[in-house]
Amino acid sequence: MDTKISIDERVARAKRLFKEEGYNCCQAVVLAYSDLFGLDDTTAASLSSGFGGGMGRMREVCGSVSGMIMLAGLISPACDPSVKADRTRNYSLVQEVAGEFKVLNGSIICRELLGLSSKCTSDGKPVESPEPSERTEEYYRKRPCEELVGISAKIIGEKLIKYVKDEK
Repeated sequence: MDTKISIDERVARAKRLFKEEGYNCCQAVVLAYSDLFGLDDTTAASLSSGFGGGMGRMREVCGSVSGMIMLAGLISPACDPSVKADRTRNYSLVQEVAGEFKVLNGSIICRELLGLSSKCTSDGKPVESPEPSERTEEYYRKRPCEELVGISAKIIGEKLIKYVKDEK
């Protein structure tokens, strides 16, 4: 893997993917780094598509955090469930990136980051429909999502660089 990764370029790419190209928050973070792992854009966008809007607009874990967690699985894989050390390293990285995000933003929960109600219908379903919001100037003005995507892309980029250096 290339050790000369520009985090600033990857952060800018993630923000552009979100704001200008319309990818959801998870997709933007994953696509900003997917080429480093040999993932084509279609596969990366498909795998990460359901995590936008806090997991399918349920406003649970922020999609940009989910993107970091997906990339953590590529940075520090735990492919064989019998190898406890790999799982421990992976979970440690996941806790690290989520913790850093939470310290910077106060939460990893989408609805809390957006200041939305946590109300559900009587059958426990979220109040919001699954239909994505229109991406208008008003949408971008009201939401911190572009900034959160950038923060996640920076955090995971820093971990990636550390991992590459530690492996050498």
